[in-house]
Amino acid sequence: MFNGFSSLRSKINLVFSITLFLLAILFISSIKYDHAKFEERNEAHERLISHYIYDYYMKTGEIDEAYLEAQNMFLIKDKEKVVQIEHSFKEKGKYKKYAVDTFRLQRIVLINNDRFKLFLENKNKPKYPLKRIVVFSIVFLLIIMLYLWVVRSLKPISELKNKIKTFSEGNLDIQCASDRNDEIGEVANEFNHAVTMIRELLQSRQLFLRAIMHELKTPIAKGRLMSEMLPDEKSKARLHSIFERLNLLIDEFAKIEKITSKNFELHLNPYKMSDLLEASIDMLMIENPSRLITTKIKEDYIIKVDFELFTLVIKNLLDNAIKYSTDKHVIVSIDKDKIEIMNKGEGLSEPLENYFKPFHTSKNSLGLGIYIVKSILDIHHMTLTYDHREDQNIFMII
Repeated sequence: MFNGFSSLRSKINLVFSITLFLLAILFISSIKYDHAKFEERNEAHERLISHYIYDYYMKTGEIDEAYLEAQNMFLIKDKEKVVQIEHSFKEKGKYKKYAVDTFRLQRIVLINNDRFKLFLENKNKPKYPLKRIVVFSIVFLLIIMLYLWVVRSLKPISELKNKIKTFSEGNLDIQCASDRNDEIGEVANEFNHAVTMIRELLQSRQLFLRAIMHELKTPIAKGRLMSEMLPDEKSKARLHSIFERLNLLIDEFAKIEKITSKNFELHLNPYKMSDLLEASIDMLMIENPSRLITTKIKEDYIIKVDFELFTLVIKNLLDNAIKYSTDKHVIVSIDKDKIEIMNKGEGLSEPLENYFKPFHTSKNSLGLGIYIVKSILDIHHMTLTYDHREDQNIFMII
């Protein structure tokens, strides 16, 4: 909106440009037509005058100069000028019984017969097309005024577009109500109403999720306190690990809520990929992680990411890889500008893009982990790819 004329404003510009161009062509064509008609009438008039001068001379033996002056034509009497004009006519091959040519921007008529030879200067000029110029100028100004009026009418659309763009970037604090009584005003008011409804829904959702997470904190804290009173150290450690895991999940849900609502600020800093992987493995809170995860660092590299969010990405991929691996083992490979997470198992039953949807049903899981991974990678401008070869699932972050 072809790309160069894709926007509505470009189309309007094109239409008005073509209109003005056609108007200019019409004006020039009309001027040329009038000039051609004048030339045609002038030539006919010159022939009539030539016949009259010849007939009058035959009757009286004189040239009727008074008649010529009345017709705005004058006899050239300057001998030197006559010689120059005659020479010019001969050079151009127009020295005949009757001819018309231009000499020094003057229209000269030659009448040459056995009785006399005359050079007449025709001073008749086409009239200045004042009325036509006034009419075309008025039409031109009206079109320009109409164009400016239409463009001004479209200005609210441009403002609404900018507000929609701001809204799509996560800023819900926008107002686009309009007091216009046309369709643009109706669209702006309906969008403003939709923004208000979405804002209220998101606020309700955030309040609901935060209330749930706050309420869960209390029983978890009590559970941890009760676990400390158990005499069996092994049971105490196991329960303590479970409550720590629950507490960590609540913190993750808080991050997820911020990501999905766009209510967060990235803190980008450079980190080694191996350090990010190590922190992600710690987040899994599993005993002796080396028995489940094998790390292969071919070439470590530094990447600029938000530490908390990016470690959550790797942690979720590792968690899924362990959960769905047939041998409960995962291989992580770091090489140049990519990290690969591989496990043995069946390939995905659907294209990877389908798992990017929130709460995608997949076997015994709702598939929220991949949705979170995709959301975080998108804001980091990174890509998650998938391949299945030699009985291995390979997820790669590029």
